[in-house]
Amino acid sequence: MKYVIELKMQVDKNLKMTILHKLKLKPQELISFKILRESIDARNKEEVKYNYLLEINTKKKINYKGIKDWPNPEPLIISPWPFASRPVIVGLGPAGLFAGLLLARSGAKPLIIERGEEVSKRKIKVDEFFKNKILDSNSNVVFGEGGAGTFSDGKLQTNINSPYIKFILEEFVKHGANADILVSNYPHIGTDVLAYVIPNIRKEIEALGGEVKFNTTFLDYQEEKDAVLVKTSNGNFLTKHLILALGHSAKDTFLMLARHNIKMSPKNFAIGVRIEHLQAKINTSQYGKFARYLPPANYKLACHLKERSVFTFCMCPGGYVVASQNEANTIVTNGMSNNKREGINANSALLVEVNVTDYYKGNPLDGFNFIGEIEKKAFQMANNYAAPANLVKEFLDSEVATSPRSINPTYPHGLHFCQLEEVLPEFVIKSLKEAIPLLNKRLQGFSDPDAILTGVETRSSSPVRIERTNYQSSCPYIYPIGEGSGYAGGITTSALDGVKLVLELLKKN
Repeated sequence: MKYVIELKMQVDKNLKMTILHKLKLKPQELISFKILRESIDARNKEEVKYNYLLEINTKKKINYKGIKDWPNPEPLIISPWPFASRPVIVGLGPAGLFAGLLLARSGAKPLIIERGEEVSKRKIKVDEFFKNKILDSNSNVVFGEGGAGTFSDGKLQTNINSPYIKFILEEFVKHGANADILVSNYPHIGTDVLAYVIPNIRKEIEALGGEVKFNTTFLDYQEEKDAVLVKTSNGNFLTKHLILALGHSAKDTFLMLARHNIKMSPKNFAIGVRIEHLQAKINTSQYGKFARYLPPANYKLACHLKERSVFTFCMCPGGYVVASQNEANTIVTNGMSNNKREGINANSALLVEVNVTDYYKGNPLDGFNFIGEIEKKAFQMANNYAAPANLVKEFLDSEVATSPRSINPTYPHGLHFCQLEEVLPEFVIKSLKEAIPLLNKRLQGFSDPDAILTGVETRSSSPVRIERTNYQSSCPYIYPIGEGSGYAGGITTSALDGVKLVLELLKKN
């Protein structure tokens, strides 16, 4: 007999023995069990527990209060491509990748153009920048196969409830990701694993007749009769479906769209710093005496001040602070970690909400200028790609640390200790100083005097949204999707936006 049950278990206990005990089964009466969902409940540090959703197969009927309805998600059905013209996708990040995958399976044979390189070549360029400060403006941490998500932690958690999330996770597993992402409450793939998962998805697209052109920049377009002519650095292509899966760093593309009067609007975003702690201290703070039984701990914190919110984002357990700029003589930070999250430090973006009224001067692209000035100012502090930084104690006391203490920074180009007030706007500094002690009440040790604040984190989301109705922009042949276009906030939601666009297009069949 098969059941789906909910079960709680202290993390230092054995799952099979717990199942037998709670279901009052003899070992020979339990045929099999499978984890469907797993999460950690650490609210009580004296009794940290796993919460499980399990599929149980037994030889006898059980009487258990935690029996749940059998999950039965609707399958994703891909209809044939109903149009004669071939779709063109700009960008091979998560949105473009999953839109391309579904289009390829529909028989559309999509053409995908990507300004950066495939992962293997892109990684060489990234390593060259990290080691020797030689930046390729088209192939870097934010541009190239897989987009900015490839050089990240590969976090897949989302608060969006969609039947297609399971499909996205299963596709990652099908193409090489670890199967544990299907059950974890905080699924992640890891940068090291993404480096071969993403090309595997791209290879399926190509095997189904799709085409990917790397080192190809979207330069311009021209409206034709019932179509658009897509102009690129590697040829021109006519299509009735131009899908813009832009990253949030493609400022030049947004400027070009503005020249064509594509309707766009400024939006709220967030900026701040990376905060770096010892991972062992985060583990102890989150799990107490049970830390040794559990994987590296993460956290997600937020506080709402009088005027704006401050929150953590893209937290990387056992991770590294990376240089993620695409323009020379700027500083941009981000975080990444590998699948095992084996690094000594934890890091997270610590961000302050930026409202449209903080920067808007009448142009929907004003947010790019606001961000760009901060990134250039950050570089000018040292003029050698060293990132402006301070330690938490000195930052809160309006002083400047002279060097790191108990935490070794992971940012590849070194740190320039300074007053972060010289780089970030006053409202950001004020909000961070008010928020850090408040966040420490929610995560003990967050305001560790030795924690490192590394600036600047400015690319957490796009500062602009391309307006769309039923996925169509003000040009009816252009379909903006994903994070850069202003409709997602990470790998999973970007992939989901790409999936939903294609399903909408296939309804016309």
